[in-house]
Amino acid sequence: MLHVDVLLLDLVIVLVAARLLGGLARRLGQPPVVGEIVAGILLGPTLLGPWIGDTLFGPQVRGPLQALANVGLILFMFVVGLELDQNLVKGKGRVAATVALGSTGVPFVLGVVLALGLAGDHSDGNTLPFVLFLGAAMSATAFPVLARILTDREMHRTTLGGLALACAAVIDVLAWTVLAVVVAIAGAEADTGQWKVLLTIPYVLVMFLVVRPLLARLVPAFERAGRLTPGLLALVLIGLLASSWATEFMQVHFIFGAFLFGAVMPRAGAERLNHQILERLEQLAVLLLLPMFFVVAGLSVNLRELSVGSLGVLAGILAVAIGGKLLGSYVAARLQRVPNRQAAAIATLLNTRGLTEIVILNVGLQKGVLDSELYSLMVLMALVTTAMTGPLLRRVYPDRRIARDIEEAERAALGATAAYRVLAVIPGPPGEAQPLADLAAGMAAPGTSAEVVLAHLRPYPAGRLEVGTGLSSELAEMTEVMGALEALAARVREHGHDARVVSRFSADVAGELPHLVSSARPDLLLLPADTPGHEAILAAATCRVVTVAPSAYGRVGPVVARHRSGAAGDVSTRVALNLALCLRRPLLLTGGGRATSLAQRLRRLGVDASPASAEPIPDALTVAASADAGADLLVRAEQDADPIDWAAVVPALVPAQATPEPPAGEADRPAQPESDAPASSPS
Repeated sequence: MLHVDVLLLDLVIVLVAARLLGGLARRLGQPPVVGEIVAGILLGPTLLGPWIGDTLFGPQVRGPLQALANVGLILFMFVVGLELDQNLVKGKGRVAATVALGSTGVPFVLGVVLALGLAGDHSDGNTLPFVLFLGAAMSATAFPVLARILTDREMHRTTLGGLALACAAVIDVLAWTVLAVVVAIAGAEADTGQWKVLLTIPYVLVMFLVVRPLLARLVPAFERAGRLTPGLLALVLIGLLASSWATEFMQVHFIFGAFLFGAVMPRAGAERLNHQILERLEQLAVLLLLPMFFVVAGLSVNLRELSVGSLGVLAGILAVAIGGKLLGSYVAARLQRVPNRQAAAIATLLNTRGLTEIVILNVGLQKGVLDSELYSLMVLMALVTTAMTGPLLRRVYPDRRIARDIEEAERAALGATAAYRVLAVIPGPPGEAQPLADLAAGMAAPGTSAEVVLAHLRPYPAGRLEVGTGLSSELAEMTEVMGALEALAARVREHGHDARVVSRFSADVAGELPHLVSSARPDLLLLPADTPGHEAILAAATCRVVTVAPSAYGRVGPVVARHRSGAAGDVSTRVALNLALCLRRPLLLTGGGRATSLAQRLRRLGVDASPASAEPIPDALTVAASADAGADLLVRAEQDADPIDWAAVVPALVPAQATPEPPAGEADRPAQPESDAPASSPS
């Protein structure tokens, strides 16, 4: 007999536990769903045991709780289908599809292999549904949880976040489709009602060809009413429940009917309608009914019954789930030329399973495909993969990288192109800095607009004097300095770049330069070795820094790159390549087999590049990573630098140096590295 007082007490306990542990999870940097799933497990027999657990959540209340959980699940799956945004994939279709296939296919195959080994102990003779189901469960990605992680870290505004969402959206469709097929197979193997599964195809056709056009009529009705009326909401709920009943009747599962009904809801011109529907349903589903689902799922998890042998099975499940998802996603992303670090971040994000996995596992338990022991182990896998996403993502893609991506996205949203900014510090008289200005012009990034900032702080013993504060000898001196700087800026503009100057008097040049560099926020800092406060500037700068030795000026030979493995070596070679193309000189690479291989690759891409021995080359301009010594230019990579994708960079550089005109007056000037007729900006 149902005791209403016990049911109401259970509802109170569930809501309090879900809110408390969900909030605790958020404070620990985890999605709230992790805490809510843990709350469900803790309220089950794992913590409370059979005595207290049977008293609070006995058989007499499990039926009503299961009913509430099913209603919550229907609403949730409808919301997932409704929020399935086809625009996420636009412009990213090829990459998203490839990554989704890799992220789904590899763990699916590995899951099938694992399931074949476990079938003897866990399949009850139904091997085919068990094997396919475990493969499908391994390949899932929690789209709602992933979207929440991206939103919390503001990554949804970045290119990387958009690509991850697009991949997850495709995986979502693939996962539910595969699961529907698996459940249909399981239903077809049942003793009765096998013919019902055949109704699935007509049902899908009716949903898209009949129901979808009918639902489109909700939009003009909503516009006439000006709001979501109870009548309109009732029609949506009736259709939702009817669709869920249809798939349950066909022995597929009611979640697929709910998901498909959300997917066929109108999109064009229905933004306000869908928003108000979500406002009404999400609060009820998220605050009350979904916690019911977690508790019911947790009641079936009993970690007390696990044996030592279960730990080996758990290790295999985690290895397949995590390794398959990370490997499949990463390799597929790299095949689509996604940079290394971004590919690793996408793989990490797609490894989260959360609520979607719990839904899938609950379906398997209800259909008898999973036994209680394997169900418990798979729930633990869902928790581990979801909980590890945040910390691993911070390791792979730090917050400072995200901040940089957000800044670029904001510039793009404002319609301002993110100019590649080179800041050249001029420590001595500007009239003698022409070679340094030419070097700065030669370091602009390819394929983008570039800005060169020439910075000069003039020592002034008695505080700072800004231009325009009075007519004095200091003002006359500053006017002369500004004239020399403007002449340098004009020379930079002849190379095809924007240029501006920053100059003022300073009582503490070494102390002010780090602040100037920080406020300028350059992408590349060109820093002569004799700059006052050189070490302090290096410590404060987070961008790419090129230290210029006095020997760099006057070099007329080829550009030599001391190539080394890793991102630091790639970045220094990238600077050398840019200079070689700008100065129209051959590029020589030293560094053994890696340098030879890269030189051959660059030559195939149209660059005049050759391998060279480590012997000194007369008059060569030598570029090396900052860890090396004795080079003319020492390059320190920016924080979290990515390895260079040469196949993507070089085609943007080579055409840029094909049709330049030398700056005026340079054609007959004696050859100097900074005075050769340079190519127009590689940007």
